[in-house]
Amino acid sequence: MTASTDTGLARARRGLAPSGPGRPAPNRASKLSSQTTRTYFWLILPSVLLLLLINGYPLIYAAIQATHNGSLIDAGDFVGFANFTDVLGSAAFWKAVQFTIVFTIVGVFGSWAVGLGLALLLRTKIPAGGTFKVLLLLPWVVPIVVSSTSWNWLVASPGSPTSALFKAFGLGTPLFLADPTLAAVTVCLFKVWVSFPFMMMMSAGALTSVDNTVYEAASMDGATRWQQFTGITLPLTARSTYISWILMTIFCVNDFPTIYLLTGGGPVDATTSLVVYAYRKVFQDFQTGPGVAIAFLMTLTLVVISAALYRQIRKSSVE
Repeated sequence: MTASTDTGLARARRGLAPSGPGRPAPNRASKLSSQTTRTYFWLILPSVLLLLLINGYPLIYAAIQATHNGSLIDAGDFVGFANFTDVLGSAAFWKAVQFTIVFTIVGVFGSWAVGLGLALLLRTKIPAGGTFKVLLLLPWVVPIVVSSTSWNWLVASPGSPTSALFKAFGLGTPLFLADPTLAAVTVCLFKVWVSFPFMMMMSAGALTSVDNTVYEAASMDGATRWQQFTGITLPLTARSTYISWILMTIFCVNDFPTIYLLTGGGPVDATTSLVVYAYRKVFQDFQTGPGVAIAFLMTLTLVVISAALYRQIRKSSVE
């Protein structure tokens, strides 16, 4: 990228920036008076108390269960942090962590890449664009039970259409849900399939704020399509991108039905994520303490990841 092109991209971005060199900074809202602050406080207090009551009690009760060795009907004896240490020392737990990380990375960035690409495509004039948009939303609109049943029909058995297609091309008859590696790949692809419409809508909403004149100015300065994408599209949609990453990370880590309805966590725990592992501990093994401990560790991890991405949201600004 030449120096003149860099200057042109920067000038084009500044054309839409809220402030920049030679532009007056926007007026800052003055601080609320103490009386107004008190009024807002008393108006918000009932809602805050209601949220604390609804969410606080289950959280406290879950913390009690995580420090006891009880069951669903009995709290049991107090064991302190023994459940956490047992979980962290379990090989099955770390195997679930490994799959959860892979599942989340593929789900977040795979669906984002597909969604952003389709959002950029929909900005162009294509035949039957309205119908195309509706069809692209179907994987997200259709209930997950229906989607998982359809994917089971497509790949579950040797006689399924996908297996028959592989066999027709002389590639054997792969067992997509019986082989551990293929099952993990299938589940990750299924997650991208059901999630890309959400990322497409987030990206499309962000792209509407980018004026076409910015691209025209960049083209006049000699910027290529790729330079416009990396120098204009990505920076101007960064805030929306980080928000969608936060939401999709939470969706992926907490996604139970996508995995359980397709593979049940198998074969040989190859697709067992943390939320599936916690479910098994509580509702199949009746070990409430370790299961809730896993949930607390998941929550802590999500808080850390969300906080890190939120800092990036605050930092992302157009220069």
